[in-house]
Amino acid sequence: MSAYLVAFITALLGWWLSTGVILYLNLLPRDSHRWSVLAFSTLGLFSLTLLPHVAGDPTPLGAAAGFAIALAVWGWLEISYLMDFITGTHNRPCPPEARGWRRFRLALGTSIHHELAVAGAGIAIIALSWGGDNQVATGTYLVLWIMRWSAKLNLYLGVSNFNEHWLPERSRYLVTYMRKRRMNYLFPVSITLGTAGTVLLLRAAIGAGDDFGRLGNTLVCSLLALAVLEHWFLVLPLRDSALWQWAISAADRARGRPRPEPRAERPVTAPAATREARGMGTG
Repeated sequence: MSAYLVAFITALLGWWLSTGVILYLNLLPRDSHRWSVLAFSTLGLFSLTLLPHVAGDPTPLGAAAGFAIALAVWGWLEISYLMDFITGTHNRPCPPEARGWRRFRLALGTSIHHELAVAGAGIAIIALSWGGDNQVATGTYLVLWIMRWSAKLNLYLGVSNFNEHWLPERSRYLVTYMRKRRMNYLFPVSITLGTAGTVLLLRAAIGAGDDFGRLGNTLVCSLLALAVLEHWFLVLPLRDSALWQWAISAADRARGRPRPEPRAERPVTAPAATREARGMGTG
């Protein structure tokens, strides 16, 4: 039982802290962003150099290291996007008359370079872990990658809650590519597949014969469960923003001025991985 509890707490803290740190740094003055990107780039590249060794270490410590490496690389990618260092072909609002394929193409254009970077980093993690007994880094990254795409598509198709007030002014144009509606046809598919994956990983963790298997599967399972929870926050009238109010308040103090409160009629939730605005989801 202790291995499962340690893994769950580790994933929960990683999700909560990584979201808060990225949110805090993104809300700081623009002239600080280059240093944040430099620090995360250094951390991400250093983490990748460790991955071949970690992939060959099927121990509880190796599982935790693989999980941390995937989060470090993911944080690097999220920071680079949110701070406008790697984004897309344009940063303009969606024209009101845009429909269908044109609207999708314009939405994709806001982040296409970043999507390619995410794919490139994923290929690098898979390649550096190839043949190793420890695939926790690969599993963690794939959960973050797939659930981020799911969240972005759900935001594009329409959900009832999203944290537009968490976006800096320079990024508010992204809201024009999101729709506000109670439900979309992709959401039940996302929830069903995410929940099924969580159950399968939980069964693998329970059936594992050693601490490495229990810890590694529970880490990835917990992260996927949190990603599913974040999806639910996109449609339920619940406020989870208080979980990261410490990061917003700290950024306000650093900036020396308060940010406007969200309107009461617009319930908000953590952005999907600042999944668009979190990450991680952490996710």
